[in-house]
Amino acid sequence: MRKIGWYARRLRTMQPAEVAWRASRVASTVARTSARHDSARDSAILASGEHSWPSLLERFHAGTGRPVLLDPARASTVADAAPDEVAALVRAADQVLIGRFTFFGYPEATCPDPLDWHLDPLSGARWPAIPSARINHRVTAGDPKWIWELNRLQHLPWLAEAWLFTGEPRYAEGALDQLDSWIAQNPPGVGIAWRGAFEAGIRAISVAIALQGLRGSAALTPERYRRAVRMLAQSAHRCWNERSRFSSANNHLVGELAGLATVAILFPELRNAGSWRASALRELAAEADRQILPDGAGAEQALGYQVFTADLLLVVTVLLQREGAVVPPPIRCALRRSADYLGALVGEGDPAPRYGDDDEGFALRLGPQPLRELRHHLAAVAALTGEPGGAAAEPDLTARWVAQHGTPSPGHPRPAPADAHADAGGLVVLRPAPGRRLTMDTGPLGYLSIAAHGHADALAISLAVDGADVIGDPGAGSYYGHPAWREAHRGTRMHATVAVDDLDQSVSGGPFLWVRHARVIVHAVDLDRGVVDAEHDGYRRLSAPVIHRRWLLATPGQRSVLVVDRLHGSGRHRARSSWSLHPSLDAVPGTGGHHVTRAGEPVLQLAYAATTEWASHEVRGDETVNLGWWSTRLESREPTWLVGHISEGPAPLVLATLLIPLADDASPAIDLAVTTRAESIVVTWAERGGTQRVDIDTAGPGAVTRR
Repeated sequence: MRKIGWYARRLRTMQPAEVAWRASRVASTVARTSARHDSARDSAILASGEHSWPSLLERFHAGTGRPVLLDPARASTVADAAPDEVAALVRAADQVLIGRFTFFGYPEATCPDPLDWHLDPLSGARWPAIPSARINHRVTAGDPKWIWELNRLQHLPWLAEAWLFTGEPRYAEGALDQLDSWIAQNPPGVGIAWRGAFEAGIRAISVAIALQGLRGSAALTPERYRRAVRMLAQSAHRCWNERSRFSSANNHLVGELAGLATVAILFPELRNAGSWRASALRELAAEADRQILPDGAGAEQALGYQVFTADLLLVVTVLLQREGAVVPPPIRCALRRSADYLGALVGEGDPAPRYGDDDEGFALRLGPQPLRELRHHLAAVAALTGEPGGAAAEPDLTARWVAQHGTPSPGHPRPAPADAHADAGGLVVLRPAPGRRLTMDTGPLGYLSIAAHGHADALAISLAVDGADVIGDPGAGSYYGHPAWREAHRGTRMHATVAVDDLDQSVSGGPFLWVRHARVIVHAVDLDRGVVDAEHDGYRRLSAPVIHRRWLLATPGQRSVLVVDRLHGSGRHRARSSWSLHPSLDAVPGTGGHHVTRAGEPVLQLAYAATTEWASHEVRGDETVNLGWWSTRLESREPTWLVGHISEGPAPLVLATLLIPLADDASPAIDLAVTTRAESIVVTWAERGGTQRVDIDTAGPGAVTRR
C-alpha cells in the first residue's frame, strides 16, 4: 500500500505529457525484460569497415582520432609537482586492489575475493541478478547508494593513475581483472548496477577514462578491449534512450549526457558515435543553461549538486578542449558563471556554506579525497579555463590532470568576496565585518516539480565567523540507510528559520518528493545597508493560514545582527525559531537567550524576544525526534545543539532574535524587546552602554531603520 501511495503522490507532480511518456516506457520495458542486450554482432556496434579489434586497440593506444587525458608524460609532470598527493593516490589504489572500500559515512568494508558486485558486505544483502527494471531499490534491505557507488567503478581511474605513476603492472592488471569480472557479472540490463541510465553514464566516464590510462599496458588485450568497448556502447545506448525526462531531468540527465558524450568522443569507431556526440552536446548545452542559473547558482538549490553538475560539464569540456574541438558556448559560460558564484561564497579561510542535499557524487575521481571539496572544484575550473582561481582555489590531482599545460596556473587574482545577491538562485551573502559571513536563503524549494534535493529551509540563515561555521545547515543526513534521519534533516525544524505549529513549510510526498512547495517573495535586498526582507507562503495551507515574513538586518560595521520574524494571518499558532549550531560549539541557556562557546571561549550570544510570552528551547542528539544532529557525511551524524525560542499566540505574532558574535568583545547585549503598533514593529536592546532601536514599517519593502 505504501508503494501505491507513493505512486499516487508522484503522479500529482506530473503533467499529462509526462504521464503518457512514463506509461509508454513501462510498456516498452516490460516488452524487453527477457531480451538479451549484449548479443549484437560487432558489425552492428562498430562503424562500417571497423572490425579488427587488434587494429582498433592499436589506434586507441596511439590516441588516434581522440583526445587524451591520462597519459605517461602528464603523469610525470603531475608526480613531480605533487608527490604527496600522488603517494596518497597510490595508497588508495592499494586498498581497492585488496577489495577494501569506504563510501559515505559507513565504515570500511572488505569485499570477498573474487569480488561479488551484487553483494553489500555491510548489510549482507545481495542484490538479485534479475532484469534491473524489476528491482525496487526503495524496499530492499541493503542501501542502494552503497552498491551503486561500488558499481560506478570510480576506483578504476585510481588504478590506472597508480600504474602511470609507478609503472607497477599489478595496478593495470588489477584494474582490468576487476573490469573483466564486472562485465561478466553484470550483463547489460541485469542487476542493480543497471538500475537507471544515470548509473550507466557515471560508470561509463570512469571506465572510458581508466581504459585510456591503461592503453599502454600489455594486460589490455584486444579481447579485453572488445568487451569493454561493447559494454560502453551499451551504456551509451542506455544513456540516450533511457535518459531522464520531465520532472526527473535534474543532475541525472546531465550525468547521462556527459557519459554519452564521453563514450562518443573517446570511441569514435562506434557506429553511433557521431549522432551520440551531436545529441549529447546539444542537450548538454541546453541543460547547462537550465541547471546553472543566470546568476551562477545551481537550479537544484543544493550546493553539492551544483559542484557535481559543474564537474560533469568540466569532464566534457576538457575532452573537447584536448581534441581541439569547439566547446559549446553555453557549456563554457555555465562553468564560468558557476565558478564566479561559488567563488563569491568563500573567501580565504571561509567554510563552504551548505544548503540542500549532497550525496558526495564525483563526476570523475582522479584524487583519493572522500569528498569533492568546493576549493578543489574551483581550482579545476581555473586550471581548465585559465580564469582566475583566487584564494579559494586549492589545486588537487584533478586540477593538475586537466590543466592546459600540466601545471595549474593561478591566473589573475579573483576579487575578494563581497556582499552579493543571487536573485535567480535566491541566496543573499552579507559580510558586515571582517571575518564574518551571513547568508539568507530566499530561493525556491528546489528544481522542477518534485524538488528532489531541496530542503524545507525557506528564509534560513547561516553564520560563519573567522573561517568557522557557527550557524549552518545540518546536512543531508541520509538517503536510504536511515529514513527517519532523512525526514528530519530536510525538515524545517532542523534549519535556521521558523516552523509554524511544528510543521514543515513544504509538504513531503516521499524522501525525494515534495508535493507542495513553499514559495518565496523577496520584498527588498539592500546590500549597502545590510537589509533583507522576504516572506514565504508555506503555511497558507493551514486551516488558519499565515504568512511568514523575515527581516535580516546586518548593518555594516555593527557587531550585532537582528532577525525579525512575523506571522501574519489568522488563528492562534505556535512559532518556533531554530538555530542549528556547529558541533564544535556548546550552548547554555542564559538570561534572555543562549550563550555559545567553543572550548570555553565565547563565540556568540543569542538573545530572544516576542510579542507574547516565549520560552527558550534546546535539544542535542535526540534519537526520538532526530533533532539536534549535524551530518558532515551521508549516512553519518554527530550531536549538535539546536537552540531557539518558542512563542504561542494569535496572529499577528512577532519574534526577534539578536545574533552577537563575541570573539572580539565578550560584553553581552541585554533587555531585547519587541513591540508592535498597527503596521510598525519596534525592536530595542542595550549594547555596549547604549540603546539600539530598529523600526520596521511592514507596509513598505525593506523599510527598516536602525538608530
